[in-house]
Amino acid sequence: GLLKNPLVAVRSSATAEDLPDASFAGQQRTFLNIAGETNLIEAVRECWASLFEARAIFYRQEKNFDDFKVGLAIPVQKMIQSKASGIVFTCDPVTGEKNKIIVDAVYGLGELIVQGEVIPDHFVVDKENFKIVKKIISDQKIMLIKKNGKTKKYSVPSKWQKKQKISDKEVIKIAKIAEKLHEHYFFPQDCEFAVDNKRRVFFVQTRPVTTLKDFSKDKSTSEEVKEIKKAEDEISDKKIILEGAAASPGIGWGKVVLIKSKKEINKVKQGDVLVTSMTTPDFVPAMKKVSAIVTDKGGLTSHAAIVSRELGVPCVVGTEIATKILKNGAVITVDGGKGKIYLGGLKIKSKIIEPNEISHGVNANLMLNTATKLYVNLADYSIAKDVAKKNIDGIGLLRAEFMMAEIGTHPKKIINDHKKNDFIDKLAEKMAIFCSEFKDRPVVYRATDFKSNEYRSLKGGDLYEPIEANPMLGFRGAYRYIVNEDVFSMELSAIKKVRNKMGFKNLWLMIPFVRTPEELMQVKKIITANGLTRSASFKLWMMAEIPSNVILLEEFLKVDIDGVSIGSNDLTMLIMGTDRDNSEVATIFDERNPAVLWALEKIIKTCHKNNITCSICGQAPSQYPELVEKLVDYGITSISVNPDAIERTREIIYAAEAKLVNKK
Repeated sequence: GLLKNPLVAVRSSATAEDLPDASFAGQQRTFLNIAGETNLIEAVRECWASLFEARAIFYRQEKNFDDFKVGLAIPVQKMIQSKASGIVFTCDPVTGEKNKIIVDAVYGLGELIVQGEVIPDHFVVDKENFKIVKKIISDQKIMLIKKNGKTKKYSVPSKWQKKQKISDKEVIKIAKIAEKLHEHYFFPQDCEFAVDNKRRVFFVQTRPVTTLKDFSKDKSTSEEVKEIKKAEDEISDKKIILEGAAASPGIGWGKVVLIKSKKEINKVKQGDVLVTSMTTPDFVPAMKKVSAIVTDKGGLTSHAAIVSRELGVPCVVGTEIATKILKNGAVITVDGGKGKIYLGGLKIKSKIIEPNEISHGVNANLMLNTATKLYVNLADYSIAKDVAKKNIDGIGLLRAEFMMAEIGTHPKKIINDHKKNDFIDKLAEKMAIFCSEFKDRPVVYRATDFKSNEYRSLKGGDLYEPIEANPMLGFRGAYRYIVNEDVFSMELSAIKKVRNKMGFKNLWLMIPFVRTPEELMQVKKIITANGLTRSASFKLWMMAEIPSNVILLEEFLKVDIDGVSIGSNDLTMLIMGTDRDNSEVATIFDERNPAVLWALEKIIKTCHKNNITCSICGQAPSQYPELVEKLVDYGITSISVNPDAIERTREIIYAAEAKLVNKK
């Protein structure tokens, strides 16, 4: 053909891979440097067949997956002849820190990292400024490359062995690409990359990180923490006999059992310490039994590290000499959080995992991670600190009205009294509290949506506001920003101060009650004129809460925005023709009405088609758990709920996503 049998990589993408409590690391096979139609077909067949290798069947049984409900797609990619390659995480896979990007790199093809045969260079990049804050350069003696038509291991020339595998500039470039993938999928990513002879960077795989940790538990009340403290006190007097990379936190002790190959895994007994050169997927049955794992090779992205974190087994990798100096039957203690191995055992139980670092399980709702983002609706800055400690992905609705009411004076009076700067400072100060507590998580600020009757209640308000028969449908939202541009500009100045002077780049803006695409365009021009431009760190959303938003959503999206958040309260009112503030018709007001559900589905699917974020921030998800399942089924990107609904909503989302996977 035209491509003259190019070299390709044949990879696996299974429907059951990378679920919140199962990574399926290494369970399906990958074939590199495949050339020719016959070889390609054979590689595809072998890739499919790997679904039914013994290790894969065992793993699925352990995770309660039906063997015949796991589908497997086979991506065929151009083969990159890697000068260097590696893995990048958009959060720290060991500690769960979301403000760090981890980059591991080696010479040649990247299979040796996953297999753990080499220890990669290790870089930590700060997401705030994309600066390298930590760098560990390894000594690499072998590499995997394609030569004379065959993929083989070769010795790295001695002059290159201790050198940095990729440049600092390349590390930062890779980190930035990975963060874009994180933003695209709305979830921390585990990516594989390759750098070719021309120093071009290619990303060949991305998947969600499956071993995120939760830091929201109060350590001081945990029995497990007391156990950890006892263990730490006891080992402080012990002799350190070996060190490596801290790959999976916790402390475990027991008898050493040296394993040279998968044929010997039957030697492993409950509570032993598994010591090996490097684990493979065939080792998983043994890994489940042990109190700790120690390997010669591998980094934080090796099979041993990933699976140990998933299983909750303390693990130290990359010791280089564990199999040489540790003897069968010797009793040792392994501190997987510090990367240290001590001589002798402990008086306490054989394995302790720090409670704030256990991989989540189905019943631990605080630790569940979902593809659908879970945001919170907030207004009161006094509770921001406590809410930010919960398992929450950001603020999906930061209401301006509470802050405006605290300021207490009508914005027009503030302008006439020449106190604009005071207003901007006060509003910015309150916004900054939320941004500071939520750190790198987004804070979506909805511009003030007071109705005229609410504005009249502010000091001086009766001088500036009309008396309207139905303020709910009156002078509010985007149209007010256009008419009273000077007032809206003060809000924008406060946002700009928080972002540019205070340095909180996680503050975004959402425009409420936009009646027409033309209104949205005018508001967008005002925002730009005030020095706020859409970027990777500044997103512009609009509320979808009017029937025209549903009917003309394609036209609204042409204005170029980053997200849509459904205001189910007003949308239900306007579709059903019921005043949500009128107790006489309160029983008719129901977000589960088929007409409202039709509108929700249409908004979500239109956004999905146009690759636009879609969220919901009305009362409905907090009030009706069954609606959450429908929203997930429709494909919503995120759901924002009241603080008291966070835990139960995360559980419902998790269960709904699991159902979708099983359906497939």
